[in-house]
Amino acid sequence: MEPDLFTAAAEERQEKDPSGSPLAVRMRPRTLDEVVGQQHLLKPGSPLRRLVGEGAAGPAGPSSVILWGPPGTGKTTLAYVVSKATNKRFVELSAITAGVKEVRAVIDGARRAVGGYGKETVLFLDEIHRFSKAQQDSLLPAVENRWVTLIAATTENPYFSVISPLLSRSLLLTLEPLTDDDVRGLLRRALTDDRGLKGAVTLPEDTEDHLLRIAGGDARRALTALEAAAGAALDKGEPEITLATLEETVDRAAVTYDRDGDQHYDVASALIKSIRGSDVDAALHYLARMIEAGEDPRFIARRLMISASEDIGLADPNALPIAVAAAQAVAMIGFPEAALTLSHATIALALAPKSNAATTAIGAALDDVRKGHAGTVPAHLRDSHYQGAGKLGHGQGYVYPHDLPEGIAAQQYAPDALKDREYYTPTRHGGEARYADAVEWTRKHLGRKRP
Repeated sequence: MEPDLFTAAAEERQEKDPSGSPLAVRMRPRTLDEVVGQQHLLKPGSPLRRLVGEGAAGPAGPSSVILWGPPGTGKTTLAYVVSKATNKRFVELSAITAGVKEVRAVIDGARRAVGGYGKETVLFLDEIHRFSKAQQDSLLPAVENRWVTLIAATTENPYFSVISPLLSRSLLLTLEPLTDDDVRGLLRRALTDDRGLKGAVTLPEDTEDHLLRIAGGDARRALTALEAAAGAALDKGEPEITLATLEETVDRAAVTYDRDGDQHYDVASALIKSIRGSDVDAALHYLARMIEAGEDPRFIARRLMISASEDIGLADPNALPIAVAAAQAVAMIGFPEAALTLSHATIALALAPKSNAATTAIGAALDDVRKGHAGTVPAHLRDSHYQGAGKLGHGQGYVYPHDLPEGIAAQQYAPDALKDREYYTPTRHGGEARYADAVEWTRKHLGRKRP
């Protein structure tokens, strides 16, 4: 909502003396050039730069935008920069507390402002996914007629949480998770900047690494933890924030885990081998270590998908769909909620019946091919759809299995050199037992000789 007299006075005092504000607030960028990360959204001529008045003027005004990204990636920061840099009227609402009444009040004020003294309005609406369909509908006339330029922020997929008419009238800008280097730059700036800690403490490398793991790409979380740890260090009279002080402050022990070194591969290997060994408790332990160390959830999900085919296969045909669904969910929601999805998949895979028959089958087939055991495709299996194929004997003698009562024809499919070769040796574990019965029956009816 538009600030009243008391709110405006408080904001003015905060700007003059920001020391009482949280570090994350004090370190907010003042211009788009100070923004860390999201450089794909800040190129010359981008919608955000046009919102702050950069670029050539013309008949095409700035577009309304929807900012979609994980927490702490800069959605509110970008809106704050626009509010400070634009010469337009800026109004902020939160979907947590505002309703249709407040939205209509802003729109009425915007129409009066543009009609009375030509002042355009930028409306920042945080958490737009919390608005109902009816509440979002109330924004449509204002956005369509450009009575307001909307900046809406959401952490949820807007294709599910924002109504289609509003999406079609806005540009969707996707914010990427901040990298460790992005967050590291913010921390180092906060340590020395006059708006931040002004060099009062230093941050050793091991403490910085743990702080980055805690942050998980969330700039706000990183700066909040830094401020708390710095306060604890200063209370102790320490010139630097030690790892022990940070652990005490945030109540999280530093996990020995180098995402680029041996620990990364050792723990990942232990996770997969624990799943293979059906030890669900050990598997969850290693999963927890990877999560707590800030491992990329997409990496964990990829390993689970491989495990589903490599170690489970057809013993539980649902294992791979579960792992794939987990990977898709993880890509959409990210941490911390992704931990639940990864746990779900890890438990399912660890407790599933195991078979590596699919793994050994393709391995044996590849081995034959690499050794040159290929041979020509039997003539009756070759393509017979083009003119002249019949003269070459292609397709002649082929028996169409669907024409037979049992749906299987006793004819040769493999090249001569491999006609009796068997690659797939199913187990009797779990669901693969029925595949074992099926392969025995089909090989018999194909007239295959036992090797």
